[in-house]
Amino acid sequence: MKYTILIPPAFPQATVKEVLEDYFLIPRKIRHFLRTKKHVRVNGQPINWQSRISAGDLLELTFDEEDYPEKSIPFGDADLVDCLYQDQHLIIVNKPEGMKTHGNEPTEIALLNHVSAFVGQTCYVVHRLDMETSGAVLFAKNPFILPILNRLLEDKKISRQYLALCQGSFESEKVTYRDKIGRHRHDRRKRVVDPRQGQRATTHVQVLEKIGRNSLVQCRLETGRTHQIRVHLSHHGHPIIGDPLYHPQNGSRLMLHAQKLSLVHPLTLETISVTAHSDSFEKNLKK
Repeated sequence: MKYTILIPPAFPQATVKEVLEDYFLIPRKIRHFLRTKKHVRVNGQPINWQSRISAGDLLELTFDEEDYPEKSIPFGDADLVDCLYQDQHLIIVNKPEGMKTHGNEPTEIALLNHVSAFVGQTCYVVHRLDMETSGAVLFAKNPFILPILNRLLEDKKISRQYLALCQGSFESEKVTYRDKIGRHRHDRRKRVVDPRQGQRATTHVQVLEKIGRNSLVQCRLETGRTHQIRVHLSHHGHPIIGDPLYHPQNGSRLMLHAQKLSLVHPLTLETISVTAHSDSFEKNLKK
């Protein structure tokens, strides 16, 4: 694999060593291979490890099979992929409800397999959506960019905005839930608010519209705990309509949709922002 990266104007001033280690998060063993094999070039020329990289430079990285062993998964159906954005390194797609982001078994076919078929190579999950949730999902197209995107996610630099139709009325237009979330003691599928042993979780909620006895809300995540929005809303008396785990009543689908996803591309520093639409979500809003 060979990657050519044009260093953008706002890129931090650093040496080749610092860029590979601190910014690209390339493991020590692979950095050693890059150095000994002279697989790092700047503007077509071999470089010293302490050479500084400047805006406008062309950084070339070449990885061998021993650097990133090829991972193979079964391809799914490329026609099932609704692509919202893609470039050499990442792809964002619109997941339909009722489809897993990735399989639990090596042979199980899920969205990851369909995306890999669409791209023509094995892709990697950056974050996931529950099977019942629709909307924007980010995948890495190679193992080089994966840890960089994972760090952006951990540093809360990937913004995820959801729409949810939930039960009841809110006392205020905006509210933030910070209840810790942990595993349910008796049902491994579920999560609960657990102030003692739970993980920190923050969900910002804004009421958009009152629809009958329900409320359409916009939710923005600071953390990405399993079932976070579903647990927070349910715990505070506003379970999501159609939720089979936390509000098991009649409903054609879970009324939770990942509407927007935004990030600053770590290599180009361009802002990427996509909006995902769901016909089934919008149809059920009108019922």
